[in-house]
Amino acid sequence: MPGFIPALRLFRSEPHFCGAKGDNVPRQTIFRYHLASSFCRAAARCPRSSGDRSTLQAKIVLLPGDGIGPEVIRQARRVLEAVEANYGHQFEFSEHSIGGIAIDQTGDPLPDATIAACKTSDAILLGAVGGPKWDDPNAKTRPEAGLLKIRKELGLFANLRPIVTFEELLDASPLKREIIEGTDILFFRELTGGLYFGPSGLEELPDGQQRAYSTAVYTTSEVERIVRMAANAALKRRNKLTMVDKANVLEASRLWRRVSARIMKEEFPSIAYDVVLVDSMAMHLLSRPTSFDVVVTSNMFGDILTDEASMLPGSLGMLPSASLGASGPGLYEPIHGSAPDIAGKGVANPLATILAAAMLLRYSLGLEKEAATIEVAVKKVLAAGHRTADLVRRGDEFLGTVAITDHVLQSLV
Repeated sequence: MPGFIPALRLFRSEPHFCGAKGDNVPRQTIFRYHLASSFCRAAARCPRSSGDRSTLQAKIVLLPGDGIGPEVIRQARRVLEAVEANYGHQFEFSEHSIGGIAIDQTGDPLPDATIAACKTSDAILLGAVGGPKWDDPNAKTRPEAGLLKIRKELGLFANLRPIVTFEELLDASPLKREIIEGTDILFFRELTGGLYFGPSGLEELPDGQQRAYSTAVYTTSEVERIVRMAANAALKRRNKLTMVDKANVLEASRLWRRVSARIMKEEFPSIAYDVVLVDSMAMHLLSRPTSFDVVVTSNMFGDILTDEASMLPGSLGMLPSASLGASGPGLYEPIHGSAPDIAGKGVANPLATILAAAMLLRYSLGLEKEAATIEVAVKKVLAAGHRTADLVRRGDEFLGTVAITDHVLQSLV
């Protein structure tokens, strides 16, 4: 398969029945996404046998960032440290700045020291960046520039966002239960091209006006690699792939459509492949989300559609994501923003970041059992009725950031 990246193979597993024998927790059925990798950044330091267990040494970079970022990263670290202790691994954590806090400290949203630490790590866990303090449109740089730069520096061209509804939270969604029940979509968002990385600028016109422009630029190879990755995931799931574009208007989208059609016809003829315009997709996600399996799209369209889709499970605070490249460390983060309105109040939902930590263990470190343990613990907490502020109706009782994490830690087996 020309051009396919053999290091990455993503698939949806068969149902996995969880719950230890003899415990009082109902055995849960969960679907997990696995990334089988022919490389592992931590492989040179693992495994080392210890009885019937193997231990692993790994360097994990933490990028707390801004707003609620430090709060949720702190809780995810607690969970990773519990896994480290329970399974005998050795995780070396280091914390570095990114975003607004980095601008305040160094004048750069992604300092050289942060880049260097990330490049020598096995995996990266990010909190969130941005906030009103740095929203001046005339500012020389902005926190979000740090995100764009780290993707380029690490070659992270694919952002994976699973949109899966939790049975326990169906009634928390703004959509009707019968519409969202069973939703299981895996988005592949191209991450290092398009409108966010093309030529841009601001011009002064002779008549005193200003003219601003941002250009969406893609090459054939950029489209090929993300489409191939998404198609290989579809082969291991429900064998269906949807490509989202705006080919009726945009030349860049017409390239996407031509390249995708060729790849699918020549290399993946068995997959049910369809194309949907981005404006139609925005409507379909709200009216028939269960119709979709794997979705692949460009950078900006993926940014918008995945934020919209995140409301299907009921809250941005429940969804993690992974940003991956052909080699090197992966970057894991919750899909929510920095939420400056609740920063420092102790009410942020850390579950998306904790689930991102589970993705980190599975995809970058190859620790499947440990990742599943975290995911099952989160399901147990939800099944027990524990909720954070974003998951309850106004006026109902809820748990804070630390308290909900305490329950996750208690549920780890």
